[in-house]
Amino acid sequence: MPHIPRYSSRREFLLKGGTGFGSIALAHLLQSEQASASTSPYAPKQTHFQPTAKNVIFLFMEGGPSQMDTFDPKPKLNELAGQQLPDSFGEVITPMGEYNAPLLGSKRKWKQHGESGTWVSDWLPETAKCVDDIAVIRSCWTDGINHSGGVCQMNTGTPVAGRPSLGAWVSYGLGTENQSLPAFVVMTDSATKPTNGPRNWGTGFMPAVYQGTHLSPSGSPIPNLSAPKGVSDRRQTSKLDFLNQLNSQHAQPRGFQTELDARIAAYELAFRMQATAPSAIDLTAETKETQDLYGLNEKKTAAFGRNCLLARRLVERGVRFVQLYHGSGSKWDAHSNIERNHADRCAESDKPVAALLTDLKQRGMLDDTLVIWGGEFGRTPMSEKGNGRDHNTTGFTMWMAGGGVKGGQTIGATDELGLHAIEDRLHVHDLHATILHLLGLHHMEVVYHYKGRPERPTLNEGEAYEKITTG
Repeated sequence: MPHIPRYSSRREFLLKGGTGFGSIALAHLLQSEQASASTSPYAPKQTHFQPTAKNVIFLFMEGGPSQMDTFDPKPKLNELAGQQLPDSFGEVITPMGEYNAPLLGSKRKWKQHGESGTWVSDWLPETAKCVDDIAVIRSCWTDGINHSGGVCQMNTGTPVAGRPSLGAWVSYGLGTENQSLPAFVVMTDSATKPTNGPRNWGTGFMPAVYQGTHLSPSGSPIPNLSAPKGVSDRRQTSKLDFLNQLNSQHAQPRGFQTELDARIAAYELAFRMQATAPSAIDLTAETKETQDLYGLNEKKTAAFGRNCLLARRLVERGVRFVQLYHGSGSKWDAHSNIERNHADRCAESDKPVAALLTDLKQRGMLDDTLVIWGGEFGRTPMSEKGNGRDHNTTGFTMWMAGGGVKGGQTIGATDELGLHAIEDRLHVHDLHATILHLLGLHHMEVVYHYKGRPERPTLNEGEAYEKITTG
């Protein structure tokens, strides 16, 4: 029997056509969802407004440098040395309880430097040459009275553990420009771990993928980076694909464990790093002049100089946030014999820090690289054990340079003995808000929802000190 074609009515045509259009829409949605899921968490993101900085290098002097022996001269302190703190300063709380100890004068020699006339002590002669690029902030204060709480707050905004670090917030908010290197890198100057360890660069309640990557302080900064001898790229890719397949299957029913996603992303990043990272960490590619500038061939400065030079090479290649710990393990802590302690710490760090600023400027990188210097708190004007200083949370000094910061200025002030910040007081939340502002992020608009709460990097507090860019 011959086949007689059946023609569809207009109603059937529209019905079938509509179903087809729906399939097209569904396919588009599924494709968009798949593309979104495959987007790297490190992908560059839009800023809230025009940034002045693209990268950050945070030079963390762990243990608490003495402000009245570095950047905040106090003639009155020397005048009253050996006497009790005047009653007009009120009750003072110190972790060691020696608030009734006599005042300890500073033995430093002070001089104004640069066209700005910024005061710097003789402990930091090389940094003194860079003051016209530096904004010294003399009015910082914090809540963490001991090292654990102080380091935690300077890194995460609170003295209590459990929140994301500033570097993690920056990675979350901005991503990175180089998908073949970590967005957030941490380096220490020795094998000694900083107070609180990896929690300082952790992510708290945010996905673990945003945590910092710790580079080794000796030998190869990134261990096990090179593929085993005889393993081809094709074989390495095949191994990685199979490993990711197993990890994905394991992670699928465990979506709440973000460490698994972070591990998968780490394997993928490690594979990409095998092609990119070796050149980034190869300091032999630098000229002898540059290596000498950072003090790589001097015993005292070699360790921190290496890290400062690595930091420059990393931000040069698009790494967003680099944090360098100097005196890892609270070696700036000077409860006794501050003369010897700080003399050694300054001798180790002064030349590398100045070299970093000089090198960045010579390469035109200081314009958009924000450099931060400081510790978790400062030191008291009162003595401890006769020749040391206790922790001081109520007034201490940090500085910023580059990244749109106007150099050659001194911001804020402490009282005549250096105990309390009294002018333009900047809490840690204000400092963090300022750093985020320079990166083009409003600290109240960087939000991560956790357990139904909108969490922000400064705990809904703080205000950016916008005048830092204009003076």
